[in-house]
Amino acid sequence: MLKKILSISGKPGLYKLISQGKNMLIVESLLTGKRSPAYAHDKVISVGDIAIFTENGEIPLPDVMNRMKEKENGAVASVSTKAEDKALRDYFAEILPDFDRERVYTTDIKKLIGWYNLLVEKGMTDFKTEESEENAE
Repeated sequence: MLKKILSISGKPGLYKLISQGKNMLIVESLLTGKRSPAYAHDKVISVGDIAIFTENGEIPLPDVMNRMKEKENGAVASVSTKAEDKALRDYFAEILPDFDRERVYTTDIKKLIGWYNLLVEKGMTDFKTEESEENAE
């Protein structure tokens, strides 16, 4: 499911892929519901393709979001994105104890929590990775 949820550099929030055109994507903002084009020069990345640095490599973002979902019992995050840096890092350490503290910035944690909350509010809580979906079949 997260393969069709996109992050567009320079634009707030997340976007759902609606359609593909020539040299552009048609996306719908999860924040406003408005549709707009995303062109080839925009930096667009699927949320399912993002990973978080750990001491032992990387963990896909969908797996991190699943851990957040388990911790919060499917509800929005118990910490605000406006919380102090230490509170955000402590919260993230509960979810991913071995995250790389030098390469994962507080701004990354804020963005992740914001994305997670947005997806939960929109009822999009199926955070399975493509590999785990294929293995389940």
